[in-house]
Amino acid sequence: MSHNRNDVATPDFTLPGHSILSLHGADAVAFAQSQFMNDVAALADGQWQWNGWLTPKGRVIALFALLRLDAQTLWLLLPDVAADALVPLLQRYVFRSKLVLQSIDTAVSANFCAPLLASDAAFAVIAEGQLELDMRGEGGPRRLLIGAAPAAEDHDAVARWMQADLSHGLPRLPESQREQWTPQQLSLDRLRGFSVKKGCYPGQEIVARTHFLGQVKRGLALYDAASEVAVGSDIVASDARTIGKIICSVGRLALAVVPLDAPTDGLHSAGIALQAAPLLGGLAR
Repeated sequence: MSHNRNDVATPDFTLPGHSILSLHGADAVAFAQSQFMNDVAALADGQWQWNGWLTPKGRVIALFALLRLDAQTLWLLLPDVAADALVPLLQRYVFRSKLVLQSIDTAVSANFCAPLLASDAAFAVIAEGQLELDMRGEGGPRRLLIGAAPAAEDHDAVARWMQADLSHGLPRLPESQREQWTPQQLSLDRLRGFSVKKGCYPGQEIVARTHFLGQVKRGLALYDAASEVAVGSDIVASDARTIGKIICSVGRLALAVVPLDAPTDGLHSAGIALQAAPLLGGLAR
């Protein structure tokens, strides 16, 4: 598929909608470990992981990259939820914990080229206040920058970046899709984005029970549509039978939650033909 070609470097471009939330203090790691769905305590300084925050019913509120800068400082790179909106929601659970939640006003940009220093789950400090993440996968090299000088706006490059996210099974969740899906329904095990073995966190009981009882019945599927498809109201249908729902789309590329044994032929969404495509790997960290 031509939208997966990431072999031609472009100038840095701004990633709109991305924001940074800082957790800083003696209890920052312990707080994150108790609230978020992945094993934060397993991270070393200078590493990052996919992570998220769930409702008590195990539905994803926000999906993000969590960076451990040091023993007292974590950054959440939020692609779809504003940090300012998340701060008061998390603040309710701070209680006596010694940490400060703060939205960081800094630029987030990207490029379709290999990182200078970052590799896999190890991010790099490339200049004062500038961090680099390796976002490559099977689709080719990608480099994400936090804190660099503001880059140019390039709508085509942003669409290409988001299509690469979807191609690798990284769901981009608009507001209508928040608190709707469990980590398993979003196939976040492909990104190693949640833990079923660490201690308690909101939604952990649902996640663990689904995993250990073998109750995972739905997951992500990637589709190349004949034309642009909508998100939220549009279903995935096989003939006249509804089998799933579109959760995010960019141009003609879409991710949907469908049964694990869903057919791959004869599918459509609101009359638009859908061609099943394999999800790319390599984005797990």
